[in-house]
Amino acid sequence: MTASELPFPIALIALAKCRLAWALFENWNKAHIRRYFIDAVPKGKQYDYSQPAVQGVQYCNRLFAIEDSINQKYPGDYEKRKQLRLEKEKPVLEAFWSWLEQQKPARNTRMEKAVNYVLNRRETAQTYLEDGRCSFTNNLSENAIRPFAVGRKNWLFSDSVEGANASAVVYTMVEMAKAHDLNIYGYLKFLLEHRPTKEMTDDQLAELAPWSEKLQSIKNRM
Repeated sequence: MTASELPFPIALIALAKCRLAWALFENWNKAHIRRYFIDAVPKGKQYDYSQPAVQGVQYCNRLFAIEDSINQKYPGDYEKRKQLRLEKEKPVLEAFWSWLEQQKPARNTRMEKAVNYVLNRRETAQTYLEDGRCSFTNNLSENAIRPFAVGRKNWLFSDSVEGANASAVVYTMVEMAKAHDLNIYGYLKFLLEHRPTKEMTDDQLAELAPWSEKLQSIKNRM
C-alpha cells in the first residue's frame, strides 16, 4: 500500500466536509492576536489607555474574561456556551472590528502589523461563535503538534511529498484520539477496519470521528 492509499488522508478530507471540523480548522488563536497588540505597546505605556495598542489589548482581555466566566459557570454545556458567546462576546467582537477599521497606524510600526494581522484574519477569528464545541483559542492544538515539530528534521528524509503528508495526517489522527481520551491503537485499528471513503455521508463519517458515541468503548481506562 502506498502513502496515497492510506485511509487516514481520506478520513481527514472527508471529515472536513463537516461544518464543525471546518470551524475548528479555521479557528484563529486569540492569544496570538492579543500578543501582537501587547508587543505594539510603547515601553512604559502599558497603563496609558489613550494608546491604541493598549486599547487593543483591552478588547482582547474583555473577550478572555467573558469566555472564562462562561466556562466556569457552564463547563461542558456547549449549547449554553454558544448562546452566551453570541449574547456577550459577539457585541464585543463587532465593536473591536469597528475600532480596528478606524485605526490609521504609522507605516512600518508594530501597531500597523498588529492591525493588519487581525483584520486579515477577521473571518477565521470568529468561526468559534458557530459552535459551542469550538475552543476560544487553538492553544490545545498548538501544544499537541509540538512533539511533531520537535522532530521536524527527521521529516526531511520522507521519501516523497505524499509520504510526508501521510505522516502528518497520521499524527493528526493520533492527537485527535489523545484529545478525546481514546486508546490510540484501538482508534487507528477501528479506522483501518472501517475504511472511510469520500463517498460516505456526513452522518457515516461522524460515526468515525473520535467524539462519536460509537467509539466510547475504546476509551482509555488505565
